[in-house]
Amino acid sequence: MDSALTRYLDDLVATAREVLGDDLVGAYAAGSVGLGAYQAGRSDVDVALVCAGPLTGTVKRTLVARLRHEALPCPARGLELVVYRRAVAAAGSPEPGFEVELNTGRAMPFRRTLDPADRPSADGRFWYGLDRSILRQSGLALLGPPAAEVFADLAPADLRRLLVDALSWWLALPTPPDDRPAPGTEDAVLGACRSLVRHRDGVWLSKVDAGRRLVDTDGSAEMIRRAIAARHGGPPPTGAEARAFQRRVRAEIAG
Repeated sequence: MDSALTRYLDDLVATAREVLGDDLVGAYAAGSVGLGAYQAGRSDVDVALVCAGPLTGTVKRTLVARLRHEALPCPARGLELVVYRRAVAAAGSPEPGFEVELNTGRAMPFRRTLDPADRPSADGRFWYGLDRSILRQSGLALLGPPAAEVFADLAPADLRRLLVDALSWWLALPTPPDDRPAPGTEDAVLGACRSLVRHRDGVWLSKVDAGRRLVDTDGSAEMIRRAIAARHGGPPPTGAEARAFQRRVRAEIAG
């Protein structure tokens, strides 16, 4: 982590403690930070807060107001924050189960969700169980006990279902049908690589590291290399290539 990100995470945790007080059990960096793959200028900052019990609407709204980009500027593309009750974190449930969801940042559309029932189903409900699985393995504790003591993993059947749901969601996104490089396909391809490595090897890797693991063993090695290079400015795979790879990965995971 660079110094600006370190200061930001320190300030975020301090602000959360001011709002939640003794109800704050822990704070954990997830995503690219937790997986050791943070890329300044490209990556989001993913943070999970764990609270002792349910939060009131007033506390939820106060937390959002204090942590949104306009109040606490995020040095990355944006902040993706989710707050869970400790019982939810420890349950290993595939359901969203969050208290608060906040997306905010200079290059990120603002989202505030205070109840999982208000989350549009078209936006995907699979993210949270998968994120908690990643947190259990690689969450970086900013405050509180180690992540592995707080977050439970998914049952194998739930993990498989959520991975398939995630791939189906990606496949439903619009992609140019021709053979031109399609912006965004690099993330679709590398996200599928990460899902496949988790399914085969039982370990969560960053998207790029998952792609590198598959390069020597997968028939789509050349396309995966282009997806990795696209993260640093190279041309991405075509939409047709990405979709074919995603469908093959989904079929293997679905069994």
